Amino acid sequence: MARTKFPVEVLTPEGEVFNDEVEMVSTRTSVGSIGILANHSPLMAILDPCELRLYRSDSDVVSFAQGEGYLQVVDNTAMVLVEEAHAPEEIDRSDVESRLQEARNSLEDAEGDEERARYERNIKRYETFLEVAGGGS
Repeated sequence: MARTKFPVEVLTPEGEVFNDEVEMVSTRTSVGSIGILANHSPLMAILDPCELRLYRSDSDVVSFAQGEGYLQVVDNTAMVLVEEAHAPEEIDRSDVESRLQEARNSLEDAEGDEERARYERNIKRYETFLEVAGGGS
């Protein structure tokens, strides 16, 4: 079933990774998963690491491994601002596995709540990236 399309931008500190019209955006906020369709009410949300799915149509889906960030929906447009966004086929599994192990080791030696929280966020992000790349953690 064709839906109305609306413009979506995905931005990282390195620049734009996606800019096109889609029928739906699927992502995860800090309070749960969300799907955005055309003419959605204005929204600002904090995003958790997940697989960001951008539906150009039911059969044409663009996916990214999404890091932490924000989602803004206003005037029938959506902007996804995230620390990282990687196409699944571009994820270097061995690099992410190495970073994951490093974060797990660092968590064991963490001093203080802030440092522990940073390593826990890194672990969650790297596990998510491996899951999106295929094969889990």
